[in-house]
Amino acid sequence: MKKAIVIGASSGIGREVTRLLIREGWTVGAAARREERLKELGAAAIEKIDVTQEDAPARLRTLIGHIGGMDLFFYASGIGKQNRELEEGIELATMQTNAMGFTRMIGEAYRYFAEQGRGHIAAITSIAGTKGLGPAPSYSATKAMQNVYLQALEQQANSRGLKIRFTDIRPGFVDTALLDGDFRYPMMLKPESVARDILSAIHHRRHIQIIDWEYRLLTCLWKRIPRCLWRHLRI
Repeated sequence: MKKAIVIGASSGIGREVTRLLIREGWTVGAAARREERLKELGAAAIEKIDVTQEDAPARLRTLIGHIGGMDLFFYASGIGKQNRELEEGIELATMQTNAMGFTRMIGEAYRYFAEQGRGHIAAITSIAGTKGLGPAPSYSATKAMQNVYLQALEQQANSRGLKIRFTDIRPGFVDTALLDGDFRYPMMLKPESVARDILSAIHHRRHIQIIDWEYRLLTCLWKRIPRCLWRHLRI
């Protein structure tokens, strides 16, 4: 039986992916800051993990021990908020979670799989890493960092002869608590359908998966906009 750890399993995409993995017969260890919400999932084991805390890697190892190993590490933890006034607290909190927390947890999963000799790391990043978005500077910057970090680890794993696979999952706007607020986002995706696409990408061992086809087209266009034009766009 395959064993998976899901970080950020208490809500949104992480919660839906956890449900699908359990339905497929995986032994799942679920982790998040809100432990009470994890109890509703029916996972084999749960652990309260705050990725911004230094004890998070040790707690991950504990959770791995509870389910007897790990074949898949799925990372769905993150925060994001528009910050047009560039409030310092929002920028630093985003960096703390999406950069420091991401590096802390992905790094620990990588080290575990390096010791084991194999494994699969799948992480939700975002299409926001494609270009620097003025309404959300730290969010788009940290998502670009996540994209490059996974790419670098994939290269390193191959150089070291490690059988560690990576799947960089880049969804567009998803109808979750992360996007709650007065602003109406276009082309909203449902977390249930996004979760199904994620499982398909994992099973097919995709390296990068942009969800869905509309966002694949959008990001393809974004990449082709010259910087001299991009800086003048009003988003």
